Amino acid sequence: QAQLVESGGGLVQAGGSLRLSCAASGRTFSSYAMGWFRQAPGKEREFAATINWSGANTYYADSVKGRFTISRDNAKNTVFLQMNSLKPEDTAVYYCAASSRGTTTWPGWYDHWGQGTQVTVSS
Repeated sequence: QAQLVESGGGLVQAGGSLRLSCAASGRTFSSYAMGWFRQAPGKEREFAATINWSGANTYYADSVKGRFTISRDNAKNTVFLQMNSLKPEDTAVYYCAASSRGTTTWPGWYDHWGQGTQVTVSS
């Protein structure tokens, strides 16, 4: 059974950095586009970043562009989200997802989801 497991979340002060990891198991996701989404309390899940199967193409939400970097290591079946210059408004549960339909900001096109990891940024 395909599974995505996020890790690396935690509590950090504003201006700090965190690196999230998403480890895939049960199948290989090297042909899938991968994405990171986030959901703050009382808000809808929103797109953060996506990367194509090879890692050559990435796309970011305006709110994280220039601060977050998505990358992947297909040999390790792992996707990363490097988050720098964190702000209190980045506080959310961060989810990793896999899409067989290519890079997209639309959550409905993602086939597999992780359980999420909490990121809390204090001011």
